[in-house]
Amino acid sequence: MRLGINLGYWGAGMDGDNLAVAQEADRLGYDVCWAAEAYGSDAPTVLTWVAAQTESIDVGSAIMQIPARQPAMAAMTAATLDSLSGGRFRLGLGVSGPQVSEGWYGVKFDKPLARTREYVEIVRKAMTRERLSYEGQHWTLPLPDGPGKPIKLTVHPQREHIPLYIAAIGPKNMEQTGEIADGALLIFPSADHLEDTALKHLRAGREKAGKTMEGFDVCPTLPLAVGDDVNGLADMFRPYTALYVGGMGSRKQNFYNQLAQRMGYEKEAAEVQDKYLSGDKSGAAAAVPRQLIDQTTLLGPVERISDRMQAYAAAGVTTLTLAPAGFTLDERIAALRAGTDALERSGLA
Repeated sequence: MRLGINLGYWGAGMDGDNLAVAQEADRLGYDVCWAAEAYGSDAPTVLTWVAAQTESIDVGSAIMQIPARQPAMAAMTAATLDSLSGGRFRLGLGVSGPQVSEGWYGVKFDKPLARTREYVEIVRKAMTRERLSYEGQHWTLPLPDGPGKPIKLTVHPQREHIPLYIAAIGPKNMEQTGEIADGALLIFPSADHLEDTALKHLRAGREKAGKTMEGFDVCPTLPLAVGDDVNGLADMFRPYTALYVGGMGSRKQNFYNQLAQRMGYEKEAAEVQDKYLSGDKSGAAAAVPRQLIDQTTLLGPVERISDRMQAYAAAGVTTLTLAPAGFTLDERIAALRAGTDALERSGLA
């Protein structure tokens, strides 16, 4: 099992330290450094900045939002970043959510699976450097009855095939991801529930495409905090978990809330959402079950984290992405090094 890191969003308060964290991960032999985007920092700019100042670690978008860019633009960005980084770019895509898609980008959040499939087909075709033409439900290239003509990408990516990942949560999205992508980006993953919430659906998609899970990258992100007080460490992540389970999306369309329900927290997820949407964010954080936090993070001494890593590897994870927590750069670097130590102790390195 390989290790990655996730820098999250630029502008989240730890910006000055993020480059140092990425460089230390590069020195320690971490496999990939991911950066996110929502409606603030964009992922490609951050990844370009990191790639220019690291040596061997891959850089990946987790995610570039589908409603933010036309698919041909995503292909251009991927090809450019792969070329500039010396073949170290991974393209992670996702549909975002209805509030961001419609409120920020002005793109209707309808038929997300069909849109994702067409988007991926166009991106892959553009990166083959063939002349681009496509006829689908959501995109037609070139536009009919106009001056447009099929043209081809002029940038040469470093690699013939740039790895393509999709951020997936629901069962149908998981299945399609297994069918059309090279990897899956997962959030709030529990080793105990990974087979039912993700793996069986990804496997079904691979089988639909006539493939096995061999070579497919199962890549969840987990916050990491090191120390002896597991309960105290769990409390650090109460606001984070409450934000996603309670406030990411509307009452009817919160994919993270639905995931918590599928993990057996139906009543608790409803309470967290009720409190969060009513404005009681502290009450929502307090209502998050400690067990849910513990199942979806890596907390405790190195030995405990090592045991948890073994559980994730046994469940089918191939790249474990860590989000090292800490109030200072030294604390984040220490967590990063503890991740490496834990992996070595587990025998999975």
